[in-house]
Amino acid sequence: MARFLRPLLRGTTYTRLVHLWVPMLVVGLWLFVDPSTPWVPALVLIPVGLIPSVRRGEGVQARLLLTPSEEDSGISETPSATWRDRWRTVLWLEARMILGVAGSFATVWLPLIAFGLGQLATGPAPGGIPVLGTARPHWAYALLIPLPLIAFYGAVVGFGELVTVLARRLLGLSAAERLAALEERTEQLLERTRIARELHDSIGHALTVAVVQAGAARAAGNAQFTERALAAIEETGRSALEDLERVLGVLRESRQPASGRPTLADADRLLESARAAGAQVDAEVAGPLETVPGPVSREGYRILQEALTNVLRHAGAVPVRVRVTVADGVLALEIRNALTAAIPGPGRGSGLRGIRERAALLGGSARTGPDEGDWHVHAELPVR
Repeated sequence: MARFLRPLLRGTTYTRLVHLWVPMLVVGLWLFVDPSTPWVPALVLIPVGLIPSVRRGEGVQARLLLTPSEEDSGISETPSATWRDRWRTVLWLEARMILGVAGSFATVWLPLIAFGLGQLATGPAPGGIPVLGTARPHWAYALLIPLPLIAFYGAVVGFGELVTVLARRLLGLSAAERLAALEERTEQLLERTRIARELHDSIGHALTVAVVQAGAARAAGNAQFTERALAAIEETGRSALEDLERVLGVLRESRQPASGRPTLADADRLLESARAAGAQVDAEVAGPLETVPGPVSREGYRILQEALTNVLRHAGAVPVRVRVTVADGVLALEIRNALTAAIPGPGRGSGLRGIRERAALLGGSARTGPDEGDWHVHAELPVR
């Protein structure tokens, strides 16, 4: 019994009832003006529903009154973008008015019928109530009182559920809106993945340089070398802190532009930090690097950063050849370093996967592995 009566204890049941009564204000006003043409309000709703902003107003009202406690109700709050959305709004307005008329009739007359049955059971017949106006008093009518009350309960709960279902169907997200929501969700997931890569590349590079520099300074036992090493560690740490602050800014503000991220135009700083760590970097840039689009240049920077980090982490202070070429609509990056006898080359963990994933994300490709006694990283990214 308690479960049966539970809907009567929810506030949503009554806000939905209010939602059904709202159109009756317009209908009642019109019937007061001209009761001979009750169909006019339904006719007027057709051009009204074709107005794009009406869909937004109906969506806001439906979410507020029909699904107040649901964060994702499936009801759109955007204006009509297509004619299909406009006609769905028209259909919704007509259906809402029909349900409003039926719901108002049920919630007004069913309690009156229950009251009339009680009067018939105890005394004279009530007046003004359909069906009961000509009935004769009899005590047995008291047995029928629960029937209109149960019907009233069903009307209050049932009409509320029905109008909510129709709102989700007729005011729900269109195919284009669902696609846009899916693209936005995909973009958020890609952004999270990108941030994880950013932290791995930037902080990993800084820590690798700092570890290599500190180890070399301790082994060298030279004051001048130690001073240079400490300066390089300081500069690398400062750059890492800037990158960390920027990434945290992206987390705090999802719409922050990506223009603040480093590009291949900042590759000199990256190469200098590798040289300061002891690597003998021979770099060459060919082609119009300034014509490379920002997203491609930023991913190219991260690929170069990850490759140099792997060199320092796994091969140590060895000669490294870096070639950056822009030609025929392709940005090519080639990083070669000598393999040491003790360590067969850079590992095959998340760093190399990150290089390949970054290239694939832009429609390019990347190859990593031993080649003629060197460790070879070659990535090609389409410029257009």
